[in-house]
Order: sequence, then structure tokens, then C-alpha cells
Amino acid sequence: MGPLSGFRIIELAGIGPGPFCGMMLADMGAEVIRVDRLGGNPSSSVGHDILFRNRKSIAVNLKHPDGVETVLKLCENADAIFEGYRPGVAERLGVGPEHCQQRNPKLVYGRMTGWGQDGPLASSAGHDINYISISGALHAVGRRGEKPLPPLNLFGDFGGGGMMMAFGLVCALLEAQKSGQGQVIDSAMHEGSAALMAMFYGLKGQGMFTSERGTHMLDSGAHFYDVYQTQDGKYISIGSIEPQFYALLKEKAGLPEEDFGMQMNPAQWPEQKQKIEAIFKGRTRDEWCEIMEGSDVCFAPVLDLEEAPHHPHNQARNSFVTVNQVTQPAPTPRFSRTPSETPRPAQAPGTDTRSTLQAAGFTVAEIDELLKVGAVAQL
Repeated sequence: MGPLSGFRIIELAGIGPGPFCGMMLADMGAEVIRVDRLGGNPSSSVGHDILFRNRKSIAVNLKHPDGVETVLKLCENADAIFEGYRPGVAERLGVGPEHCQQRNPKLVYGRMTGWGQDGPLASSAGHDINYISISGALHAVGRRGEKPLPPLNLFGDFGGGGMMMAFGLVCALLEAQKSGQGQVIDSAMHEGSAALMAMFYGLKGQGMFTSERGTHMLDSGAHFYDVYQTQDGKYISIGSIEPQFYALLKEKAGLPEEDFGMQMNPAQWPEQKQKIEAIFKGRTRDEWCEIMEGSDVCFAPVLDLEEAPHHPHNQARNSFVTVNQVTQPAPTPRFSRTPSETPRPAQAPGTDTRSTLQAAGFTVAEIDELLKVGAVAQL
């Protein structure tokens, strides 16, 4: 099931954004074959690593010529392959675009790196925090007068990396159905995170967004768009941007007109913020939920990872599922005719080596020989 059912995609296993891309594709029904290293991927925890769910796992020694040949043979009947190595590594291993597309000209080859396949930084090591630094994204996140705040690794690894790579692969797969030809995708996380900042670059061009953090409407500068602590030490979020929503906020929170009548005057925001902070600290989070939740105030309680799956809205929509005793986000988005299935837990590296190779056309004798010489391994 799922809209990508029928597509076979090879994932040369890595960490972070690569597994997230594989999860996105597998959640949508693609047959994703994860090529793990012999001995396993150090980032995976059997059954508990959500990023590795829904995949078959084969363990392959890419330093053995027969291991390389195994991957190339898999490419002959695959629709796409993707990797997250530094530039040049796949070529040195013998599984670069030229090697793989020689076996299958229609194959889509995805390459995901932090800095891209070329440029002065291409061969340098880096992590999410570095990639979003040169895109402008990190500088924009944080409160007024404070240093930039790393937003977990959401901008670079996942939004600008894994999700952008999944989008690129699906785009190329659609094009390949028309042209009959594959192509190479160069997906750089610093550019993906820059794309996520497109609106703010646009606002900057209009003179509506500056480099001073925490002074704008959406970055905690405005009193009507921020997170506030409540009496019990918990938090709520307010996003009352539109005039009608702001009017409802004033009504439900009891904001005096003489202090909060002017909504869009940034000069008044700091003082208004101090006053509204005191008001929200006058009640508990649950009390504010009773007053505002479900209304057009644009309100929500700030829930932690333990609380979020139990929120009534998430429960009503089955937004979270429990697999192998691990609560995790359900596949998204949803499709009316080709719904995704309940995720399968992550497999230990090499769990599916024999069955996957057999399904790909390898004979029993060929698989036995590969196992014998150490080119592949079966758990």
C-alpha cells in the first residue's frame, strides 16, 4: 500500500538525514532496501530507531568486489538509489552514478551532502549546525539580544536534507517515467535550509525583516506570537496574528484595551510582552486550555514528547502509533486511495539479506557463495 508502492529504492545506509529520507519513502509504500555495513550501522538500535522503520536490511561489504557487484546487480532492477557519502567516496567504492547507471540507464541516483558535490567546502566535514549557519537560517533563530539558538537538527538534516532528498527523488522518478532516463540529484543541506528560509529572504527584500533577532512578528518579537509560561511552570503558545484572532485573544485573556489596543506597533511590543507574560502566569496551562483551546485565538498548549501522543486531537486522528512498544509519529501525509500501512519496526542489519537477494534474482548458490567469501552477511 501507499502511493509509492511498486517502486524499488536502494538506500546506502548512513546517519541522520539519509535514514529520514528512507523512512519518508518507505512510509509511502516504496520498497526500500537498506544496504548496511557488515557489523551494522552504529546509529541504529534494533526495533527502536524510528528513522530505520519499514525497510528491508541487507549487510554488504562494499570493500569486497563481490559486495560491490551485489549492489550493482540490485541497481539493474531498481528505480532509484541514494547515498550520503562525501563527494567522491561512492566512486572510490565503485558504486557511483556512472557505475550504477551503466547497469540501468533509467536509474535515479540521489546524492545528499551538507555542502553539495562541488564548491570550496564540498570535501569538508560538517553537521546540521554548520550547514544552516551559511544559509542564514541559524542566525535568524533566537530571542532579542541573545545568541542564535540551534533549532535541534530540523532545518539542515531533516527539512533541508532528508525531506528535500525525498522530494528530489520523487521528482526525478516522475521525470524518468516520461523520458526513460535516469539522472543524478545533487542535494545539499545548506541549500535545502536556505530554501526553507525563502519567505524571510523575500521579507528582507521588502525591508520587512532584518538581522536583529527577536524583533519581528514570527520570531518572538511580537506579544501576540510567542510562547508563555503559565502558573504551573508549563507553557502555552499564542499566534493571534489576524485582527479578528487578536480581538478574541484580548477578550479571552482579559487584555485591557488601553495597553493592548495597538497590535501592530513594534515599538510597543516589548512593554506589551511584559504585561501579557504576567497575565498568562496568573493561571495554569490547563486553565488556559479550558478558556482558549478550540477557539480562533490560535492557541495550543506546549506539549513535551511524553504528552503529545495523548492530546485528544492527536488521538482522534491517530497521529501517533505504537510499534514494538515505541510510540512514534504515524506516516504522513495521508492519501485517500492509497493509504500507508502501519510502520514495521527497524530490522537489525543483515536481517533480510538472503530473502532480498533471492527476490532480486540471485540464485541460492550465488547467495551462498557471497556469504562464504564475506561479501554479504545474513543475521
